[in-house]
Amino acid sequence: MPDTTMHKQRRDRLLQKMQRGIAIIPTAPEAVRNGDAHYPYRYDSHFYYLTGFDEPEAVLVLVAGTKPQSVLFCREKNMEREIWDGHRHGPDAAKEAFGFDAAFPIAQLDDKLAGLMGNQPALFHPLGAHAVWDDRILALRARVQAQARSGITAPNEIHDVRMLLDEMRLIKDSEELSTMRRAAAISTVAHIRAMRATHPGRMEYEIEAELLHEFRRNGAPAPAYTPIVAGGANACVLHYVGNNAVLKDGDLLLIDAGCEVDGYAADITRTFPVNGKFSAAQKDVYEMVLAAQAAAIAAVRPGAHWNEPHDAALRVIAQGLIDLKLCSGSMDAVLEGEGYKRFYMHRTGHWLGMDVHDVGAYKLEDNWRVLQPGMTLTVEPGCYIRPAEDVPQAFWNIGIRIEDDVAITAEGCEVLTEDAPKTVGAIEELMDQFVAAAYSK
Repeated sequence: MPDTTMHKQRRDRLLQKMQRGIAIIPTAPEAVRNGDAHYPYRYDSHFYYLTGFDEPEAVLVLVAGTKPQSVLFCREKNMEREIWDGHRHGPDAAKEAFGFDAAFPIAQLDDKLAGLMGNQPALFHPLGAHAVWDDRILALRARVQAQARSGITAPNEIHDVRMLLDEMRLIKDSEELSTMRRAAAISTVAHIRAMRATHPGRMEYEIEAELLHEFRRNGAPAPAYTPIVAGGANACVLHYVGNNAVLKDGDLLLIDAGCEVDGYAADITRTFPVNGKFSAAQKDVYEMVLAAQAAAIAAVRPGAHWNEPHDAALRVIAQGLIDLKLCSGSMDAVLEGEGYKRFYMHRTGHWLGMDVHDVGAYKLEDNWRVLQPGMTLTVEPGCYIRPAEDVPQAFWNIGIRIEDDVAITAEGCEVLTEDAPKTVGAIEELMDQFVAAAYSK
C-alpha cells in the first residue's frame, strides 16, 4: 500500500491556500497513437503531485472551508478490462489506499460535481490546459446557476489552480529531492555507458539505445524527454532528435538525456569527442563552456537572484569568444550588443522537477526571483559554431553544451549530477581504453 501521508499533506496545503471554494483537477487523458494503439500513458504532473494515483480517467476534487474534503473520481473495477489492460483500483480500494475522504466512479462525476459545486464562492481549475475540460466545467457551472430559484448559487469567481500549485511544486521536499537524486544517479550511469560505447562508425541511435538500456535496467520507466544524441554539425541544432547519423572520427558528440523516476526528471548534457581525444580547437571551446558553467554554479546560492548564474556564465563566454577571436571588442561591448548570441542563444538553465522544464515563475512583479533552499534547476551553458566565412575552419560544426542538475541548499547548492565526467582529462581517460579497443577490432 502506498504511503499516503505526503500526498495528503500536499492536498491539505492546497486547501489552506484556497481558503474557500472547490478545486477540480483532472489527470491527463490517454492519447491514441494510431488505430487502437495508445502512446505510453503519463499522468498529469499536478494531479499526481496531489494524489500519487497513476491511472487514467481520474479527477481530484477538493472542497475548502470549514469542512474540507478531498474526493477522487476514477474508473470502476472491471475484471474483463483488467484481463486486457491490467489492474484497476476502483473507487473503494483507491479511497483506502490513497487516503481520500471519498471516492466515486468517474461516470458519476458530472452529477456529483453539480452538487459539490453548489453554494461554493470560488472555482479553481487548470484554466486553458484542456479546452474540453474548460467547456465541461463551464457547462457544469451553468447547470448550477440554473438552480438559482432554489436558492443554490454557483461560484462567481474562477481561478487558475496552477497559480497555487506551481508555487508549491517549486520548493521540493526531502522526498522529492531523494527521488531526483535517484533519477540523477541513473542518468549519470547512462551517460558514462554512452561515453564508453562511442567510437567512429557507430550510429547516433546506437548510442541512444545504450542510454535507454541503462535507464530501464535501473528501474526508470522512460526518458524524461526525447534524448538528443547529436554528432558533429547536428550538435549545433539545439533540439535535434533525429539521432540517425553516423558518428565521424574528429567530431564531437553532444548527448542531452535524462530519465524519469516516479514522475521526477533528470536532465544532463555532456559533450565529448567521438574518437576519445579533443582537438585543440574543440578543447579551447570546451574549456570556455566548462569555465562558464563553473561560474554559473558558483552563483547558485540562497539569496541570489535567478538571473545571476546566467549573467556569470555570459561574462565568461563573452570573454572566451573574444579570446578565440570569434567576437571583437570589449567584454562589455559584446554583452551590450549581444554579439555572443550568434554562438550562445539560450538561457543558462530552467527549473527542474516533475516536468523537465518545471513550473514556477522566474520573475515576481518584474523582479527576478530570489533563490531559496529546495529549488532545483539546471545549469547548462553552451556554444554552437556553424560554418561561416569569418569563422576559422577549425571551429566549424563545434557544438558544446554542459548541463548539470542543481539543488539549492541552506549553505549553497548540491550538484546532483556531479559524478558524470565533464573535465577534458576525465572524459579522455574514461574513453581511452574503450575507443582503443574498438579500433583494434
